[in-house]
Amino acid sequence: MKRILTALSFATIINFTPIDLMAQTTTKSRTGKNALIGAGAGAVTGAVVSKKHRAKGAVIGGAIGAAGGYAWGKHKDKKKGRRIVTKHS
Repeated sequence: MKRILTALSFATIINFTPIDLMAQTTTKSRTGKNALIGAGAGAVTGAVVSKKHRAKGAVIGGAIGAAGGYAWGKHKDKKKGRRIVTKHS
């Protein structure tokens, strides 16, 4: 029991150091998120449009949608800058 209490007290001390209480800020790009959204939308659209070969249409639509989403995200990053994200530990 003493070992468990000692381990918990050390874990508590380590968890609540002043370094962990400070917020960390990073920048986040929009390109990955927009590429995923574009790939999903393109895959659904490609599967719906291609009646005979749905899988082929989904793959082609997904690739085109991902490229378009990536380009749109890059454009937004250049225009507005990268988003600042605050992380708390």
